[in-house]
Amino acid sequence: QVQVVESGGGLVQAGGSLRLSCTASGLTFDHLGIAWFRQAPGKEREGVSCIHWRGDNIDYADAMKGRFTISRDNAKNTLYLQMNSLKPEDTAMYYCAAAYSGSWCPTTFKYWGQGTQVTVSS
Repeated sequence: QVQVVESGGGLVQAGGSLRLSCTASGLTFDHLGIAWFRQAPGKEREGVSCIHWRGDNIDYADAMKGRFTISRDNAKNTLYLQMNSLKPEDTAMYYCAAAYSGSWCPTTFKYWGQGTQVTVSS
């Protein structure tokens, strides 16, 4: 059974940090392209960051560059998102998504978690 589970969200003040984690079971983790997405209330879902299964190709949305760091530990079947210098506009539900793909970052994602809420107060 495939399970994708995010954790690490919470309430933090502006300027603070959080580290999100995503574990994937029932999948061959070290063959997955994995990404973080987020969706704020009333807004469309947006991509945050994507990482190749080897971890050697990474991309970030412009708004996150320099503040967020994506990483993965294939031995632990875990994806991370270190978020620093958080802003109120980072408030959203954060989702982990994964797929097997010939592209280093999948264009579509088959496996999604339920999300973890991040709230940044001003």
